[in-house]
Amino acid sequence: MRRLSSLILLLALTVSLSAQKSPHGESFKANCDDCHKTEGWKVDLKTLAYDHDGTKFPLVGQHQQVSCKDCHTSLEFAKTQSECNSCHTDIHEQTVGNECARCHTPNSWVVTNITSLHQQSRFPLIGPHTTADCKACHKNLLSANATASATASLLRFDPMGIECYDCHKHNYLAATSPNHQQANYSTNCSECHNINSFTWKGAGVNHNFFPLTGGHAINDCRTCHTSGSYSKIPSECASCHQPDYNSTTIPNHTSLNFSTNCKECHSLNPGWKPAEYTDHDSRSFPIYSGKHKGEWNSCSDCHTNPGNYTQFSCTNCHEHNKGDTDDEHNGVSGYSYNSDACFSCHPTGDGEGSFDHSKSSFPLTGAHTTTPCSDCHTSGFTGTSNVCASCHINNYNQSTNPNHKSPGSKFTEDCAACHTTDAGWKPATYPTHSNLEGAHIPIANSCADCHKGNYSTIPVTCNDCHTADYTQSNNPSHAAAQFPVTCADCHSQAAWKPSTFDHDGQYFRIYSGKHNGEWNSCADCHTNPSDYKVYTCTGSCHPQPSMDNEHQGIGGYQYNSPACLGCHPDGSAQGFDHNAAGFPLTGGHATAQCVNCHTSGYVGTSPVCAGCHTPAYNQSANPNHAALGISNDCAVCHTTNPGWSPATFATHNNYYVISGAHVPIANECATCHNGNYVNSPNTCYGCHSVNYTQTTNPNHVTAQFATSCETCHSQTAWAPATFNHNTVYPLIGAHAVVANNCSLCHSNGYANTPNTCVGCHQSNYNQATNPNHATAQFPTTCADCHTQTAWSPSTFNHDGQYFPIYSGKHKGEWNSCSDCHQNPSNFAVYTCTTSCHPQSSTNSDHNGVSGYQYLSSACLNCHPNGSGGKRMENSIFKSN
Repeated sequence: MRRLSSLILLLALTVSLSAQKSPHGESFKANCDDCHKTEGWKVDLKTLAYDHDGTKFPLVGQHQQVSCKDCHTSLEFAKTQSECNSCHTDIHEQTVGNECARCHTPNSWVVTNITSLHQQSRFPLIGPHTTADCKACHKNLLSANATASATASLLRFDPMGIECYDCHKHNYLAATSPNHQQANYSTNCSECHNINSFTWKGAGVNHNFFPLTGGHAINDCRTCHTSGSYSKIPSECASCHQPDYNSTTIPNHTSLNFSTNCKECHSLNPGWKPAEYTDHDSRSFPIYSGKHKGEWNSCSDCHTNPGNYTQFSCTNCHEHNKGDTDDEHNGVSGYSYNSDACFSCHPTGDGEGSFDHSKSSFPLTGAHTTTPCSDCHTSGFTGTSNVCASCHINNYNQSTNPNHKSPGSKFTEDCAACHTTDAGWKPATYPTHSNLEGAHIPIANSCADCHKGNYSTIPVTCNDCHTADYTQSNNPSHAAAQFPVTCADCHSQAAWKPSTFDHDGQYFRIYSGKHNGEWNSCADCHTNPSDYKVYTCTGSCHPQPSMDNEHQGIGGYQYNSPACLGCHPDGSAQGFDHNAAGFPLTGGHATAQCVNCHTSGYVGTSPVCAGCHTPAYNQSANPNHAALGISNDCAVCHTTNPGWSPATFATHNNYYVISGAHVPIANECATCHNGNYVNSPNTCYGCHSVNYTQTTNPNHVTAQFATSCETCHSQTAWAPATFNHNTVYPLIGAHAVVANNCSLCHSNGYANTPNTCVGCHQSNYNQATNPNHATAQFPTTCADCHTQTAWSPSTFNHDGQYFPIYSGKHKGEWNSCSDCHQNPSNFAVYTCTTSCHPQSSTNSDHNGVSGYQYLSSACLNCHPNGSGGKRMENSIFKSN
C-alpha cells in the first residue's frame, strides 16, 4: 500500500512539471543544463555549454562579452531579431540603411575604410574627393532635430545629388573668366574640368577635345583664346598659325602655294621643327628612303631657288660633279649633264649601275632587253614614247604578209594587239580570229591560205572560201539541188565529212522508223536532182495497186506523194497515227468521223479549234463570246470533252485569282458575273459589299473599316477573319486569348482605340493598392513592370536600378513593398530602420564608428548593395 502511494505521488509530480511552459518559448528545444546548473538558474558565460554558432546568429567579437538578457530581453529566444538595428540605435537616422555590417564589424564601431566603402556607392571618390572632409559634402551630418549636446555623435548621410553641379553650383555662378552663365556653358562640369585635378584652372581643364601636347602644352589659355571668349574656337592650324605661314621664307609658303594644313609637314614640337614633307617620297622624289636618305640637310640642298620649289638640282651635290657623272655615262646615248635628264633616267634616285627599267613605266622584255639604249632614246632619255609605233612604224609600213597599210586594212598601229616583244615579231596572233576552230586552227598562222594576199576584203562566211567545195559536191549536187550556201547548216569546222542534216527532225524520218535502211541515196526519193523540194513516195516503193487496195474506203484518199505525207508524216504504215501528225485525238475527237473534220480532204486541214468550231463560238450565249471579244482560241478555256464542258478560264487568275471558297463556283460564271462579263468587279467588295455592310462584330461601317476585304479575310471563308494586329499592337500573352473577341478592347469603336497599356488599363492602375500606383505617382508606362501575360507577378528591376531585394542579404527578408516604402504617397522615400534594423541593435553595432547616424540614407550610403558583416574582415580590428 505504501509503495502504491509513492508511485501515485511521483506520477502527479511528473504531470505537474510537464504542464509548465518554458520561459524561453515553446519552440526552444535546448537542454536546460546547456545553460543552467543545479546550483541555481543564473547563467555563467564562462561555463555556458549552449552552442550559439549553431543558430542563425553566431557570437563573434563584442557579442561574446554581452549578457544573454541584453539581447534576449523577453527570454523568448525565438522572438529575438538578428538585425543590428533591433538592438542598436540608428544614429544615421535611416539615411544609410539597416545593413550595419557593410561598414561595421562586431569587433568595433570604428570604420577605417570609408573611402573604399564610398567606391561602392553612387559616387566613388577619386581625385581631390579622396581627401575631402565628409562634412564638406554631407552638410546634414548633425540631426536636424537634435541638439549638439544630445546627439553630437549622430551622423546623417541623406542621399545627395552626384552631379558636379549639385555641389559646385556656386563655383559655376562665380566663374568670371570666362563667365559661365553669360556664355551659357554646360552645367556638366566634367566636360571642361578634370575630375582628377585639384584645381579648376590650367591642368584641371579637360581639353581632350583638343589635346594640349607638344607646343600646345601652354598654361595661359589666353594665348589661344585671344578674344577673351573661351567658347570653342577653330581647331585648324591656320586659324592660329596663319602669321607663321605668311612669314615663312625658307621655303616661302605663300609664293609656293603650300597647303595651310600645317600637319602635313609639321609636328607639335615647339618651334615647328623638325618639319618634314612626308609625302615627298610618294608625290615627288624619295628623300626619306632609298639612296638619298640621310644625304641632305635642308630643302635648299636641292631646291636652290627659294622662290620656286618646282625647280630642283641634282648636280650641285658633291657626288654628282660633272666629271664623275660624265665618266659614269660614257657611251650612253642621249646623256646630258642636267637635272631633268638625271630625274628622267633615275626617277627613284637609284643611280648605281644601269637604269632599272623595271621600275619605270616601260619594263624591258624579249628583244628589248638586248636593244641598245640609243636605239630607242634617239633624242635623249627625256620624253621617250612607250607606244610601239613610235619606234616600229617602219616595220608597220614595210610589212607585206600581210600588208598592214593596204586599202581597207583593219590593222592598227597598236602592234601589241597582235605581236609580242619576241625577236622577229613572231608568232603574231590576231585576237579577233578567236572564232577559228576545228580544221581552221592548224592554218591559223598561215594567213595567206585564206586571205590570198588580200586583207582588205576579209571573208566572213564559209562560202567565201568554200565555193569550190559547194559547186563540186555531187552526192547530192548542191548546186543542182539549189542547196543554200549556208554551209554550217550541215557541215562543221572540224571537217566537211561526215556532214549532218536533220532530215528526221526537219522533214521526214529516214534514219529512224519504217524508212530506216530502206533507201540508198537521196535520189531514191528526190528524183528531180535539180529541185530537192520535189519528192516521191510512189513509184517502185509504194506502187498504186497495193496502195489503192490498202486505202479502200478511206474518204479523201489520193494516190500522190503530198497525200501520203499528209496522212503519214512520220512514215508509219499501220493506220494513220494522229498523235504523230501533231493533233492527238482525245475526248470528243476520238469518236468523230474523219470526214467531219477532213471535209475537203486530208491535206491542209486546220489544227485550230476555230477551224471547225467557229459556229459554236458564234452561238455561245453564256457568256456571249463574240460580244465580249473572248478569244476564239477555244483551248484556252475548253477541253475536247463532249459538250465543251466543264469549261475553264485558265487566265482568270490574270484578272482575279480564284481560290478557297471561289473554287467550287469557278465554273458557275453567272454566280459572279450575272450575265455581265464586261464590267465584272475584280475586288472582294465588288461582290461582297452586302457582307461588309451587314457585319456587326465588328460593325465595319461604323468602325469605318477599309473595304479591302483581303486585309483580314481570305477566299477560304469570311470567318475566322485574320487581322495583322501586330502592325498596330502585338497581341501576345493574355491578349492572344481575346484576339478574336474584338469588342473587349474596341468597346468604343475601332477608329480611336488606344495602343498603350494605360489606354485600356487605367482602372487597374487607379485601383492598384500594393503599392498604390496613383498615390505613389508611378508612371503609366505599365510595360516597365508588367507583361502581357498577366499583371502578376509584375517585374521591376529593383536590384539593377536601385537596391538588391531579390538577391543578396535581403532576398526573402521582406513581404511587401510597404516593408521599406512606408510612405504610400512617395516611393522615393524608403526606410531601412524600424522593425528590420531597430535603433538599439544598430547603435550597438556601430559603437565607436565615427560619423555614424541611425538614418536610412546613411544605411544606403555605406551599404549600397545591402551586403553586411564580411565587408570589414580586412579592417585593423580583425585581430581584436
